[in-house]
Amino acid sequence: MNDFNRPIIDEFRAAGGRVGGMFADARLLLLTTTGAKSGLRHTTPLAYFPDGGRVLVIASAAGSDRHPDWFRNIEADPRVTVEDGAFTYDAHAEVLDGEERDTVFARVVAAEPGFGDYQRKTTRTLPVVALTPVADGPPDGGSLADILVGIHDGFRRELERIRKELADSGPTLGVQLRINCVTLCQGLHNHHVGEDMGLFAAIGARHPELTDTLTRLRSEHETVADLTAAIQAAVRDELRDTARAEVERLAGELERHLDHEEEQLLPVLRAM
Repeated sequence: MNDFNRPIIDEFRAAGGRVGGMFADARLLLLTTTGAKSGLRHTTPLAYFPDGGRVLVIASAAGSDRHPDWFRNIEADPRVTVEDGAFTYDAHAEVLDGEERDTVFARVVAAEPGFGDYQRKTTRTLPVVALTPVADGPPDGGSLADILVGIHDGFRRELERIRKELADSGPTLGVQLRINCVTLCQGLHNHHVGEDMGLFAAIGARHPELTDTLTRLRSEHETVADLTAAIQAAVRDELRDTARAEVERLAGELERHLDHEEEQLLPVLRAM
């Protein structure tokens, strides 16, 4: 770990995935790999791009002619650990190649032109790596209350980023921005279905006095589902202004819902 990365890693871990300075608005994760020669564990902060059930990172090394150490490590051992600010989970690193790599890299450059600058600085082809969780379900994040807050804060951060990306976008929606929006919507859907069928059922069985509260929270889930459906329709039809308006509607409704759910359920979860 070099002197540049150490304060970023420390701040990331202390602030639950948030950092300041030049990386304040960036999507960052911490990738821990196993040294190809040393066998020691090494952690590197990297920009990432949502891609459905996986995330993408680029072995750019700022345009160096030499692959970064973390990339050589995953070539030797693709088993990695990812920290996203809310959770830490094991993942499998896959180096994309051929048409898939080129397609993904093109959309990354369209979203973040700096990666195109890095590619032009070197004769090597910048590798694109997909990180896929190796286990289903939520990673270990501590207590039930801690897990819920971690998931909520992740949604808050991602929605904040997407709002900024939409505000800064041109007259059309780029491919990566569309994927970011759809990934957020799908994540909210999966989370709320899991709550309705699992968490809320468990709480209701133990606390019948919360029946009305849980009914209201489920109703709020339906409202969020309607809003995310509208976002996905706007994204599918590449309607930038409509997507921006629907994301703003979602931002207000989701923040109210998350605050309400935490107010009502965190005391119960801490006691369970």
